[in-house]
Amino acid sequence: MTSGVMDGPTEPQCSSKGCRADATWQLRWNNPKLHAPDYRKTWLACDEHRATLGDFLEVRGFLREVTPFGTASGAPIS
Repeated sequence: MTSGVMDGPTEPQCSSKGCRADATWQLRWNNPKLHAPDYRKTWLACDEHRATLGDFLEVRGFLREVTPFGTASGAPIS
């Protein structure tokens, strides 16, 4: 029987592998080979990993926008 308490973080965390820092940035992106032009996926980043996650997406031509966490236009996190 479960207690009804969810396991996992209570605050959104950085998407960088192994990082558990609170998210302060959202990187909105899409892969044009897979997604419609207006579709966006969202990765969250802490201050330390914003640049490295952004560079990873930018090199591939996927990065569309970087905004402080909580300010993008109603984007779901996926």
